[in-house]
Amino acid sequence: MQVRFWGTRGSIPAALTAHMLRNKLVDALVAAAGHNLDTPEKAGAFADTLPFPVSHTFGGNSPCVELLADGAPRVLLDMGSGGRPAGLEALRQLAGKPGEFHIFMSHLHWDHIMGFPFFTPAYIPGHSIRIYGCHAELEHAFRRQQAPPSFPVDFSRLGARIEFVQLEPDRHYEIAGYRVMAKLQAHGGDSYGYRFERGGKTVIYSTDSEHKLDDVAQTDGFIDFFRAADLVIFDAMYSLADAISVKEDWGHSSNMVGVELCQLAQARHLVLFHHEPAYDDATIERVWRETQRLEEITRGEHPVQVTAAYDGLQIAL
Repeated sequence: MQVRFWGTRGSIPAALTAHMLRNKLVDALVAAAGHNLDTPEKAGAFADTLPFPVSHTFGGNSPCVELLADGAPRVLLDMGSGGRPAGLEALRQLAGKPGEFHIFMSHLHWDHIMGFPFFTPAYIPGHSIRIYGCHAELEHAFRRQQAPPSFPVDFSRLGARIEFVQLEPDRHYEIAGYRVMAKLQAHGGDSYGYRFERGGKTVIYSTDSEHKLDDVAQTDGFIDFFRAADLVIFDAMYSLADAISVKEDWGHSSNMVGVELCQLAQARHLVLFHHEPAYDDATIERVWRETQRLEEITRGEHPVQVTAAYDGLQIAL
């Protein structure tokens, strides 16, 4: 199984600004002082030595994650603005053949559905798209955002065969070659996490959820939900200080809570996700390194690998 991240920001897409790009260039030029970089090969090799926030970006698309497995149709988790490049890459790989897409929605807030009007496979006859979620308003939300005056192409004009399937939480389903279960999470208007199992591997997708750890029964429920997962994609939008003070009850979690839950569940790999749109690349890098350090100093017998998601990240399980 492979996991590919197409959009990793929360709340709203966040573009890399001209000022941010200039700062990266300044840092790179200062680091390059004294080096002979007179060929593209030398410059490329030097760029590979620079810190991630200087040589790369965590990206700015809102949530969309893809699960890929041999012999299984494409699975997408949420349809934020990252859904646009996901759809274009799918079409490139399909090379004119009809595609089958299964889309699982955590919830229906705009940052998680806004990519669908730009998901090109939806416009092409022959493609099949099934959209799953636990909200009764699932179909209405997708149709409404393409209704006038919000968008120029009405949902009724899409060419693909599109179905909506309402799921029940805490129930196992066999979908697209995966064993899938949804779980209710604490978020405004409700959100649902998903557990995907296939071929002895488990992926947890838990975004837009506020884990406070002060409710023992609720915490135990999520420890079971995360249990022995190979990968946990986790809403780590806020610092712990923000999560328990000015942004308490805003529906998002912190990096530190993610570490604790994964340690208790003996999960193997924590991916920090749904990055705060106000954070620049250097800030996300700092949060990531702090999270790694926290995991190291609190580690028991089961280490947890910690990664910060970025647009384009691919993880093989």
